[in-house]
Amino acid sequence: MRRVDTTPVSEEILQHVARAFDPARLVQARQLAKVTKAQLQERVGVTATAIGQYERGEVRPRADTVMQLAKALAVPAGFFAYGRPRVPLEIAQASFRRLRATSVLQQQQAVAYAEQVWELSAYLEEHVEFPQLDLPAWSFTDESESTVPIDPLSAARSLREHWNLGVKPIQHLVAEIERRGILVVLFSLGEEGEDQKRHIDAFSTSATPRPMIVLTPDKADDVMRHRFSAAHELGHIVLHRWHQTRDAHMEREADAFAAEFLTPRDELARELPRRFNLSRLQEVGQRWGVSVKSLVFRSKELELISEATARRAYLTLATLTRDGVMRAESIARYPGEVPDLLRNAVLLVESVGITVAEIANSLQWSPAHVRKLAGIEEPKPRLALVPPTD
Repeated sequence: MRRVDTTPVSEEILQHVARAFDPARLVQARQLAKVTKAQLQERVGVTATAIGQYERGEVRPRADTVMQLAKALAVPAGFFAYGRPRVPLEIAQASFRRLRATSVLQQQQAVAYAEQVWELSAYLEEHVEFPQLDLPAWSFTDESESTVPIDPLSAARSLREHWNLGVKPIQHLVAEIERRGILVVLFSLGEEGEDQKRHIDAFSTSATPRPMIVLTPDKADDVMRHRFSAAHELGHIVLHRWHQTRDAHMEREADAFAAEFLTPRDELARELPRRFNLSRLQEVGQRWGVSVKSLVFRSKELELISEATARRAYLTLATLTRDGVMRAESIARYPGEVPDLLRNAVLLVESVGITVAEIANSLQWSPAHVRKLAGIEEPKPRLALVPPTD
C-alpha cells in the first residue's frame, strides 16, 4: 500500500498549485495508483466528467479539490504543479513481456513508473556524471533507411564486438548493461496477494533519452531467468527502437538475440554434450550464467540432440524442480546482477549533502518513493530499550 502524505499544506500553496495545475501530472499520478477515472471520482467527490476535464486541461480544479486529489492518489499536493521536466511515454513505446496477461491499468502504471525513473535519473545527472550511452551506430538507424538489415544473431554478435566482450561468458550482465549507459531498475508493479502470473514480467523502452530496462522481483529469485530477461530486453532496445508496436515475431527475435548474446553458438557448441547429461549441462550453465533448460533448447536448436531427447530432458528437469532437487539461486548472491546505477548516484549525492528528502522535495515525491525507484531499502526504525520507571 502506498503511503499517504499527511503533512499539512497551506492554503497559499494549494492556491498556487491550482493556478499552475499540470493535467499530465494528474494522469501520471492516477496511472501510478492504478486507479480508473470512475474510482478517482468516487474518492474525490466530483463527477467523472470533471476528472476528464482536469486531465484534458479544460478545467483547473479548485484548491480544496487539489488537496482531495493528492490524498486520493497518495502524492504531495505540489506534485500536480507545472515546473518539472517530464518525458511522456505511451504504452506502445514500451516492450512488455506476457502482454496478453496484463491489464491496460497495469501497463499504464508501468509506463508511468518508467517516466518517473527517467525524472529521477535526469535530476541525478545534474549532480553526477552517468556513463555515456554506448550502442552501435546501426541500432540508431531506422531499419527502413538501413541498407543492411540486421538479424538477431548478427545483432548479438555485433554488440558483443562493440562492447569488446569477445566470445567469453558475461560474468556480470546487468552491471555491463549499466556501464554502457542504459538504465536498469528492479521493482515490483504488483500488489501483495495478486496472481504473479498476471504481473508485468519485464519491459523496456527506447523512447526516453536513455534507454531503460525494468526487471521485476519474480525473476530475482532465479538469477538465470533474470539474466535472460535482461538480455531479452536489451535485444528489444537494439533491434526494435523504431517500432511502435510489439508482436510475437519481435518477442522471438528478442529471445534469439538473448540466447546468442549470452551463449555464442559456435563457442557453446564446443562445450555442450551430444546427449542429455545433467551434470555436464549444470557445469556449462554455471560457466555461462544460463539455465539448464535454456541449454537443452540450444542443444536442440544446434541439432546436437533430437526433439525426442529434448522432450525427455524437459520432463526430467520439471520433475527435479518440483521435487526440490534443482533449486534456483537468487540474484542477492550475485551483486553484478542487481541494478545499482541509480542507487549509487543517490548515495553519491547524499555524500555531498543532498539528502533523499531534498531529492524528493525537488521531484514532489515522498522519500520512500525515491528509495523505491533507486533500489534503496527503507531505513529500519531504531529501537531503544527504556528502563522501567519506579
